[in-house]
Amino acid sequence: MEKNERTPADLLQLSGGYWSTCALHAGVKLDLFTPLAEETLSASALAARLAYPDRGLAMLLNALTAMGLLEKDGERYGATPFAARFLARSSPEYLGYIILHHHNLMAGWNRLDEAVQGGRPVRGQVSHTDDAAARESFEMGMFNLAMLVAPRIVPRIDLSGRRRLLDLGGGPGTYAIHFCRHNPDLTAVVYDLPSTRPFAEKTIVRFGLADRIEFRDGDFITGDIEGRYDVAWLSQILHAEGPQQCAVILAKTAAVLEPGGMILVQEFILDDAKNGPLFPALFSLNMLVGTEAGRSYSEGELVAMLERAGFENARRLPLDLPNGAGVIVATAPGG
Repeated sequence: MEKNERTPADLLQLSGGYWSTCALHAGVKLDLFTPLAEETLSASALAARLAYPDRGLAMLLNALTAMGLLEKDGERYGATPFAARFLARSSPEYLGYIILHHHNLMAGWNRLDEAVQGGRPVRGQVSHTDDAAARESFEMGMFNLAMLVAPRIVPRIDLSGRRRLLDLGGGPGTYAIHFCRHNPDLTAVVYDLPSTRPFAEKTIVRFGLADRIEFRDGDFITGDIEGRYDVAWLSQILHAEGPQQCAVILAKTAAVLEPGGMILVQEFILDDAKNGPLFPALFSLNMLVGTEAGRSYSEGELVAMLERAGFENARRLPLDLPNGAGVIVATAPGG
């Protein structure tokens, strides 16, 4: 047998892998890790505290133990240090929001075949939902992800001499916060939908940057972007749109950049053959399920979009980021 030859067992593991996913999602949605990070409890004691039946809770606790997220000593369960760090709401490194966002996406993914057959989304766009809980999971989930990645990006980008940053579609403002913390002379505007304002303003205040970061609401497809900037940061917004809408976004960004201004575009970037890396290829299906025209784009496509919008010297920065993410930088003409 060749080293990389797959077996039926591999296929069945791939098919049934969602069992572990659902167990994790249930543990986070029921917030089991927070009390178990504080003290060890028996299944019956935790069931009494949460007012759940013993039977199902004990089964879930055992499964989470088998997954390495809980520890069991006799009849008592406790969170592992890893789970206490990332899955307890009391932890500053809590990642539960992005996990709950993933949970909210599952119903749509279960109808992927319908999306492929019809060529249209089978669920609403999560960034535009009126469901307050889903909106919180989305916005704060983006905060979770950005807090993991921003420290790997921001120190590698030289913004010396630049004073005004536009964080377009910036959600809770995580990148604006990191750029401003790293560049003391920088101020920023986070531009996003009105429903994003509470999350952004709360996060900006939390980091003590309300005097340097302003939130402005609007729709960057249908509305105008006000102000003048010498750097624009567009993180994970182009993939929600088709090529025509991307052209509109880039043209509006170019219009508010000073001559020689810098544009930075972060996306999950496909190879030019579009059959890898794996995460951007799967993420493109996520856009099929939930948007009218969104998709993952290849490096060549993103560079061409920037050039058509008038930007110069577009190139990918040498950053090693997770999930096929990359940052492409270009310059506004006239500098």
